[in-house]
Amino acid sequence: MTTTDAETQRKIVNRLKRAQGQLAAVITAVEAGGDCRAVVTQLAAVTSALDKAGFQIIATAMKDCLTDTAPESSADADAAGVSLPELEKLFLSLA
Repeated sequence: MTTTDAETQRKIVNRLKRAQGQLAAVITAVEAGGDCRAVVTQLAAVTSALDKAGFQIIATAMKDCLTDTAPESSADADAAGVSLPELEKLFLSLA
């Protein structure tokens, strides 16, 4: 794993952990009968954090796939076995 890959992974994990904390706050607020505006605002933050993490994961996979120099794997799939059509489907599932 390159330094860039490690840094990207660290950022993704941090974003997911932040979303996990936000989701815990949403659950606590719902259980306590919290103000609906505050709950919805916090839930929107969780959704946004998860979407951004998902896009970053897919963008990284797309970059890896496009920069793969192995002729066999660059045509059909990246090192993780994800084809370009699969990446496109994953990307569009977040839209």
